[in-house]
Formats: sequence, structure tokens, C-alpha cells
Amino acid sequence: MTAPRPPAPDASPAPADPDARPEPLDALVVGAGPIGLEAAIAAKRAGLRARVLEAGAIAHAILRYPTYMTFFTTSERLEIGGHPFVTATDKATRKEALDYYRKVAAAEGLDVRTFTRVTRVTPTDGGFVVDAVDARGRALRERARAVLLATGYFDHPNRLDVPGVDLPHVNYRYLEGHHDFGRDVVIVGGGSGAADAALDLHRHGARVAMVHRGADFKRSLKYWIRPNLENRVKEGSIRAVFHARVREIGPTHVIVDRAPPDAAAETLVLPADRVLLLLGYRADPALLVAAGAKVDPASAVATVDPATRLTTVPGLYAIGSAGQGGRTSDVFIENGLPHARAAVAHLAAAVAATRTATPAAAPSGRS
Repeated sequence: MTAPRPPAPDASPAPADPDARPEPLDALVVGAGPIGLEAAIAAKRAGLRARVLEAGAIAHAILRYPTYMTFFTTSERLEIGGHPFVTATDKATRKEALDYYRKVAAAEGLDVRTFTRVTRVTPTDGGFVVDAVDARGRALRERARAVLLATGYFDHPNRLDVPGVDLPHVNYRYLEGHHDFGRDVVIVGGGSGAADAALDLHRHGARVAMVHRGADFKRSLKYWIRPNLENRVKEGSIRAVFHARVREIGPTHVIVDRAPPDAAAETLVLPADRVLLLLGYRADPALLVAAGAKVDPASAVATVDPATRLTTVPGLYAIGSAGQGGRTSDVFIENGLPHARAAVAHLAAAVAATRTATPAAAPSGRS
């Protein structure tokens, strides 16, 4: 008779009591998106003891992208750690990206703790204490010489403050359009995300109305999307309501106040089986502020050294769109990946210089 198999080990075990750990981690990365994973790979290759804490799954933001999304950029510009990203066409799909980042994390043997949300980063003598909560609600604590925030922004959509935003048919994200065939959908927003959703819903047979406060779609609208959208508006397939603000969302409609500069103001009632508030995102500065980093109160943009991504707190780095506040369109995966490499290079040099010091000093300034 075959002996029973031992139970499989937990793929993401809770860390041991950090008070019993003789040495802190060299680097604690917050966020397991492409930029956080790139930082973890660079840290491991530099001989640093690194761990990644991620509030959701690996590449969680990409997981929440529209189901059939294709990236704007080519696949080689999304590569991390030098691992080739082989795709069916020159541009990756959402599924291909999820497969790729998951497999790279496994191939590199990265220490990633998923579904572990960091709640506070506290500077201490020689490093940081990082508090977190795991999926079971257990409080965890890590100690690290340095912390690299790669938290992104996708968990923090810009909110609309009007009556009705909490109704069940109102969403801040778009996934796919199949179930909206033959239904009225109102999209609030005039950027690329709103445009993509409008076109996809139109292709799925929805009746689409877009509401935007500007005189035209945003100038940042992707150049290859704009002609298609404008043609659909001209032919009447998609309705565009400019110079407009939402006053209220009801169970079956959206009330919009429109005030064009060359005509009388008017109130419109748009039928709505579904409402999508696609108003962009903001990088949450809460962890940076709590740690004492300098953050502009108006823009929520953190002060960082552009060469190293070091904040005003020694040893605390903001990489990718972390620390960008509302300027999230400035940073993408491809131009955020160098942030990770620059921050780790600076940290590795500082750790090497202080490896024998007691206590270990958190890195500050340029190496």
C-alpha cells in the first residue's frame, strides 16, 4: 500500500517573527507588478536579500485590465530580467502578459508574498519596519534596510462625487462588452481608456453615449484610436456629449448638465442600463506620507531623485508610477522599468559600503 503524500507546502507561507531574525532584509519591495518584479530580480542578482509583498496576485493590475485587451506597446518593451517575451503578434495580450510575468517570477525563484497588503512603512534606526496584513487578516511585520515602493495606481480610480455613484450598475473599470448587447451604456470620461471601452461596446452592439467636460476628447488620446472614435461619433454610432458634467446617476438614467460656450445651457437625461466612470487613476501617496517623505499636497507627487528614485527619506524609493500622484500618464511599464534598475543599483552600492557597519545604515543620497 502506497504511503499517503505529505501535504503540499504553503506556496506563500507567513514570514517568521521578524524580531527573531538576526538580519533585516536588504530590500523589501512593495508591489509585484512588472516594475516590482524587475526590482526583485535586480536585487537578487546583486546579492541582496529581497522580498516582495503584493496586495493582490502577481501583476494584479494587468489581471484587472479589460479581458481582451492588447497592449499599446510592443512585447519586447515589457520584458523583465532579460527574459524574452514571445507573443503571437508584435503586441502582447492581457493573457500573454499574465502568463509571462507569472513564469518569470517562478523561473527567478523570487520571494513573493501575494495577497499581503502593506499598511505602513516606518523608518527606524538603520532601516524600516513594514507592517502588513495577509489574506487571513493576520498582522505581519518585516524589517528591511530599504523599501522600494512599486505600488502603481490601478487600485485608486478617480472618483465622481455625485448622487448615485454607489448604485450596482455603476463601475470604475471596464472588462468586456458581451453582456451589454442591445443595452444603453453611458461612459463618463474622454481619455484613451474611455475611448477603448466605447469602441469595444459599440462593436458588441451596445448603444453608447460618452460624457466629457471638455470641448473635445483629451489631447492624450492615443493617435491610432482617435480617428476611429471620431468617425463613429460623426456617423452617429457613438454619441458624444461635450462641455458636460454629471449631476446625478439614477437606476435607469444619467442626468447631465451641458453648458457649451456658444449655446444655451441645457439638462440632458441619458438612458443608462450601465454607467462606466472611466476618469483615470491616482497613485495613492499614503505610505509615502506616513513614512515622512516629502509629497506635494496639491498634486500628491513625491519629491524623488530622478537618477536613483530615492525619496527624501533615506532608504525609501518610489519606482514606476508610485509617487506620481495624478500624473500617472507620465509613467508606463516600459519607462518605469529603468526606475527599478536605477534604484537597486543605488541600494546595492550603499549596502556594499555599509555591509559591515553596525547598525546597518539606510542608503541616502547618490552613491
